[in-house]
Amino acid sequence: MNIIRKWRTLRVLKHYPIPFDLWLAVTKHLPLIQARSVSERARIRLLATLFIHKKTFTGAAGITVTPEMAVTVAAQACVAILHLGLDAYDGWIEVILYPGAFQIKRDVTDENGVVHRQTQGLSGESWSRGPVIFSWQDIKHDSQQPYRGHHVVIHEFAHKLDMLSGRANGMPPLHPDMSLPEWTETLTAAWQGLLRDLAAHKHTYLDPYAATNPAEFFAVLSEYFFTMPEALKQHNALLFKQLEAYYRQSPPDLEEFHNRQHASANE
Repeated sequence: MNIIRKWRTLRVLKHYPIPFDLWLAVTKHLPLIQARSVSERARIRLLATLFIHKKTFTGAAGITVTPEMAVTVAAQACVAILHLGLDAYDGWIEVILYPGAFQIKRDVTDENGVVHRQTQGLSGESWSRGPVIFSWQDIKHDSQQPYRGHHVVIHEFAHKLDMLSGRANGMPPLHPDMSLPEWTETLTAAWQGLLRDLAAHKHTYLDPYAATNPAEFFAVLSEYFFTMPEALKQHNALLFKQLEAYYRQSPPDLEEFHNRQHASANE
């Protein structure tokens, strides 16, 4: 079975690669890709090719998904699994794109036990064993300016990785060489510290949305890990070390990359 699977993978890469001109046209606008080494960019392109072949892209609310849009999503989604492999995105098949923020209705129970129907506008959402849904407008914004600790593609695909354990709870399946107690202790201490700082009305280095629950904490941490790794490392080296061990990489700092690019342009 592994031989057949390998044959299918090689066949996709040989006959259905992302055209190189399309790849260059799209990724030149994506700092998350441009900041990587040549070999990393090449591997991301291979993973993105397989991603697009395995997943279905669906447009909603009148939007038509173009090859450029599919590559934009796939390339950045594959940054997170650069050293995890495409199997990390198994168990679901669909990416849905809306033109802008999409509306969802949920029943919310208040502190008195009364259930209210609320409507929310979202930029992204991941369903367990179901699709990952995005606002294309938010993808475009975050993709081209991702050096402020916010990246909707990274956020939602971090949820998908988290859900590999069965549900989104901030506890993705860890590698055999990682310590479960160390992961749990480190992330729990950091999350509780964030809750205390917010309760005391202190400034926090993380987006307050990270305090929503452990699943959102992991997703927001992933955004900072891939867009502002040095800042995250400076604030909490132990936390950075755990994410580094899980993702099996040390991402380049996009803010530093942006500053270098700006300086070069002014020379």
